[in-house]
Amino acid sequence: MSVHMIYYQDGAKHMRPIRTRTEYLRQRDSHRQQAVLKAVRDGDAEQKHRLVQMNYSCLPAEGGLLRGSSTPSRSVGMDIDHLAPDGMDALRQHIIDHKDQLGLLMLERSARGQGYHLVFRRREALTQEQNLRWAAALLGVSYDEGAKDITRVFFTTTAAADELLYLDDALFDLTPAEAPAEPPAEATAETPASPRNPESATVLQRYSSDYKGIPFADIISKYWQLFNDGREPVEGDRNVKTYELAMTLRPICGYSLDHLLAVIPNYWQPTAADPAAADAEWRQTIENALKEPRRGMPYRLRQVLDALRDNAALRACGGTPTTPPPMPQRLPALVRLLTRNVPPLYKPAVASAVFPALGTHLHGVRFRYWDNVEHEATFMNVLIGRQSVGKGTIRKPIEFIMDDIRQRDIPNRQREAEWKQRNPGARQKKDPRPTDICIQMLIDNLTDAVFNQRITDAHNNGQRFVYTVVDELDALKKVTSRGTADEVGLLIRKAFDNSLAGQERVGADSVSGIAPLRWNFNASTTPPNARKFFWKMVNDGTVSRLDIATIIPPEGHEAPAPVLGIYDDAFAAELKPYLARLDAASGLIECPQALRLARQMKQENHDAARLYDSEAYEVFSYRANVIAWLKGMVLYVAQGCRWDNTIADFVRWTQQYNLWCKMLYFGHQLDKELREEAELQRQAGPQNLLALLPDEFTRDQYRQMRLGQGRTGDGESTLRTWAARGYIAFDDTTARFVKTPAFKKKFSG
Repeated sequence: MSVHMIYYQDGAKHMRPIRTRTEYLRQRDSHRQQAVLKAVRDGDAEQKHRLVQMNYSCLPAEGGLLRGSSTPSRSVGMDIDHLAPDGMDALRQHIIDHKDQLGLLMLERSARGQGYHLVFRRREALTQEQNLRWAAALLGVSYDEGAKDITRVFFTTTAAADELLYLDDALFDLTPAEAPAEPPAEATAETPASPRNPESATVLQRYSSDYKGIPFADIISKYWQLFNDGREPVEGDRNVKTYELAMTLRPICGYSLDHLLAVIPNYWQPTAADPAAADAEWRQTIENALKEPRRGMPYRLRQVLDALRDNAALRACGGTPTTPPPMPQRLPALVRLLTRNVPPLYKPAVASAVFPALGTHLHGVRFRYWDNVEHEATFMNVLIGRQSVGKGTIRKPIEFIMDDIRQRDIPNRQREAEWKQRNPGARQKKDPRPTDICIQMLIDNLTDAVFNQRITDAHNNGQRFVYTVVDELDALKKVTSRGTADEVGLLIRKAFDNSLAGQERVGADSVSGIAPLRWNFNASTTPPNARKFFWKMVNDGTVSRLDIATIIPPEGHEAPAPVLGIYDDAFAAELKPYLARLDAASGLIECPQALRLARQMKQENHDAARLYDSEAYEVFSYRANVIAWLKGMVLYVAQGCRWDNTIADFVRWTQQYNLWCKMLYFGHQLDKELREEAELQRQAGPQNLLALLPDEFTRDQYRQMRLGQGRTGDGESTLRTWAARGYIAFDDTTARFVKTPAFKKKFSG
């Protein structure tokens, strides 16, 4: 027989054999598999693609073996779906009653719970479809005709007794099947061709059904969505629309007529008078497109692939274009406590937003990452969601976490106020400022002097963090005197690495001090404001250092007004032991399990980035991995330096969730800027666009030069890249860009 698990590598579908019942059950019964199945059963149909995929039918015919398979199977997979609830139990018993006659090997509920998947022994004298028709006739059912494809995969459920209903160990016998006999002529005649692609039935097995891992069906669907309002061609426009589609797809089909016939649907309907005319016109339209001169990759195709790549990257994070990856069913005890008082829609945001406050309780604590770089518990969380979506649900948990620090700050603020009264700023100081004053919670309206005083005090009193919480991201501009987004970005980059910050002054009354910047914060904003605030910081490492969260109501629904649970003394009492462990920790803390997981996730991220051809995904994943690992270390300390599977599952989820949010809001921009940067690096000497411009040029001159070179877009990210690399500078007086000596040295020798 055979059962193979599907995986993707280098953009191609592969499969590997499952050899034992133990391995088969383990693949079905992971915590992740259980969580995804629950999401599917709860109505999130797009999560189905995250389930483990199995193949049970593999023939030795051309195209019948997926990469990674060398053994033709002796089993057939069959899908019976869309059953009425009252017929499910009766059909299950009917199948079990006929298991010997059928040669039943496996029976499971389908992913959506509306039918069954079953696997039975192949009748080797019959073709794949004839086997399916034979089994359907035996059981008196209809089967999903899509399952006649020998590379058909089945989305697996779990190993629970009410999901996996029957399993025979013979399924794992990998003895190869004999080559199937030629089907009878009458059987071949009965085999229907695709109703839309009558000629493609003979070529589908010879050509790939995807391009770099993206199915052609998805490419075509996205094409109509972008360029025909989501509608397929109809009588009146099908000639021109099919012609344009063929022109768009021909470069990625190798300019092959057979390949295009295999992937482009036939939008003509045959008539009784001349049934062959529709097929002839469909074919002729595609042939006409192939006769046109070749012009490289069409702009429309780039747009389609970019849109699908964005969606694919979101799926690589474990979510969909509209739904983030689901939280694990079993959460670490501390996370479960902090999220229990909010409805399910808001739990992911709260589970992310609490870590800046938790990290602020650690002081003098270091964690060593797998690359031997030491990190502290730095978390800068930005919650992105539209107005009135319920972003305020994060406030109460944060208030309770920070209450003890707030209480410690009160006497310190009082002592500082008294000292100021005794020592007015305009006069000579009568006594020095007390060195043991430490105020960790910052207001959102500070001068540089106050901000630097706070971080210096925090460092000198136990290497502590300062903390800020603001209702709107823009308010972070007031943390320093400059009041700019650029200054906030600089602080974010320094804080993540705990780089030195501060100021040196010579005046007796001036605040001087340099210390590692330990600054955690929570901020909220809307999607447009987030993109506006960070538009210059997507490609300089600022956004990648953030922990992004979001709240997105189900598609087509308004966010319900959140009804919160009770936060009271009992809640505070449950929270206290965890905070006490964080406060008591010190020195270098290591956890081998966390390091192994971080290394494993790094490799998985690299593989996913290659599979989905998204450099932005890989760039964001580097620090998303660090942030998730740091969260795991905080939970490890809070649980008394005990690691368990709930922490591991949470670390995996929180990394994917952070990545999903970053790709949703900033991924397209970063991918675009990285491609433009790569284009700049590939060009040298006279071919460099900047080299073609005069030493001083205006923005209009630059855009005209871009158009003359056949380049698309406004090119603003290229200008920012040139400026960041020091090749150009902007002269405010003349409103012109000026080439710098650095450019002339690099490109002129």
